[in-house]
Amino acid sequence: MQPVRWGILSTAKIGRVKVVPGMMKSPLCAVVAVASRDAASARDMAAELGIAKAYGSYDALLADPEVEAIYNPLPNHLHVPITLAAAAAGKHVLCEKPIAITSGEAEQLTQAASQVLIAEAFMVRHHPQWQRARELIQSGEIGDLRSIHVDFSYFNVDPGNIRNRADIGGGGLLDIGCYAVVAGRYFFDAEPVRVVALVDRDPSFGVDRTTSALMDFVGGRQLTFVVSTQSVPFQRVRILGTKGRIEIEIPFNAPPDQPTRIFLDDGTLHGNRSAQAIEFPVVDQYQLQGEAFSRAVRGDTALGYGLEDALMNMRILDSLRRSEASSGWEAV
Repeated sequence: MQPVRWGILSTAKIGRVKVVPGMMKSPLCAVVAVASRDAASARDMAAELGIAKAYGSYDALLADPEVEAIYNPLPNHLHVPITLAAAAAGKHVLCEKPIAITSGEAEQLTQAASQVLIAEAFMVRHHPQWQRARELIQSGEIGDLRSIHVDFSYFNVDPGNIRNRADIGGGGLLDIGCYAVVAGRYFFDAEPVRVVALVDRDPSFGVDRTTSALMDFVGGRQLTFVVSTQSVPFQRVRILGTKGRIEIEIPFNAPPDQPTRIFLDDGTLHGNRSAQAIEFPVVDQYQLQGEAFSRAVRGDTALGYGLEDALMNMRILDSLRRSEASSGWEAV
């Protein structure tokens, strides 16, 4: 198939360092333009990555007839308005997570999604380690799936960082708690019916710096998670069944230049001594994500997760925030 011609909106670090270099590895993705409100920043990124065109405004890139698809890694409060602008210009949009700040805001994308492809950039679902873990669950390798626990944390107290700005959708729940929600939905292959959350907010920034939650997936199936923006960097997904467990060692920031591992354990020995490692060859999950979206643009393969999936994720995140306010269980 002919490569899809991509435009990148903003010079955000995640795009510059991870997503765009991953996409540029693929013959299915041609990154032809980048835009920033700072023209010099756009030119710098274009020169650094070998992108042909650099624009000093988002509108200028959206007006480029060569660009077919947009990657939108702007701050959270700009996800919906800029995605709507891109869709109005006839561009397909891969938008960074979370796709919006609230589900009500995300609903604004519904009509646009009937005209162009709009999807949320959860690259983890494209990584073979996630896909293999789900295959093991569905095959009954660990018996009946009972519980999933997710830890995800980093340390960031920079007052200028967008993740520490409450007015533009900062905080741990939206930034990394959304990954925990996706993990539960992906591995249970179901939706939660109710949730409860415990939240600690930074007294200066006003954002949630540590959020814990319990989610009920019915039939005794539970997801628990802890996410934090002010704890030691760590991440893990642990999946427990009646006959075994699966542990994903680096579930979210899987390195693009090193093999990854998951562990399958029947529990016969304590201290992980009965765990067997399953190793995966080097892949770039951002490349795989870009390829999947590009194939969907060309009509080769349908999107596995479109706007409806993103809307469901936002509804769950809204329920967790309602639980913070009510100090109790909230229906999804």
